[in-house]
Amino acid sequence: MAKIDDSRPFIPVKIAVLTVSDSRRLEDDKSGLTLARRLEEAGHVLAARDIVTDDTDKIAARVRGWADDPGIDVVITTGGTGFTGRDVTPEAIIPLFDKQMDGFSEVFHRISYDKIGTSTIQSRATGGVINATYVFVLPGSPGACKDAWDGILKYQLDYRHMPCNFIEIMPRLDEHLKRGK
Repeated sequence: MAKIDDSRPFIPVKIAVLTVSDSRRLEDDKSGLTLARRLEEAGHVLAARDIVTDDTDKIAARVRGWADDPGIDVVITTGGTGFTGRDVTPEAIIPLFDKQMDGFSEVFHRISYDKIGTSTIQSRATGGVINATYVFVLPGSPGACKDAWDGILKYQLDYRHMPCNFIEIMPRLDEHLKRGK
């Protein structure tokens, strides 16, 4: 059974939040603000926050830049996961993944299904690792961001969460680079 082990220290990580939208600005970006507030309330550091338009090259460049930045441990994007012509976030990010995290999508949809039923299939939320940096691709609604953070990320980004969590394996995410090809 999952639990918090209070004998272990909390280890804050540095998280960047990227909103993908053609119509939002930082001042009215509810989803990005939801994530920023939640991660800071949990004790993590908001390392960066930005907005880019629904453009695959811009999304990929920003995420790749953050994944290459040693001052950022996690990138969370919000927006662009639907099926309309402008929804291109997965197309921009999935090709960058060193490893894709299928379980993130599955658990996100399970949580989402309990709240919005079959409408959850309209999201292509996903997760993975790019250059030893965790990357999570979330829908653009504040509710979906709350669900992903409250139901998955706040636990998996907490070193005290047992039986396992993302933080304890962070030092080993780049083992393949140390071994060589």
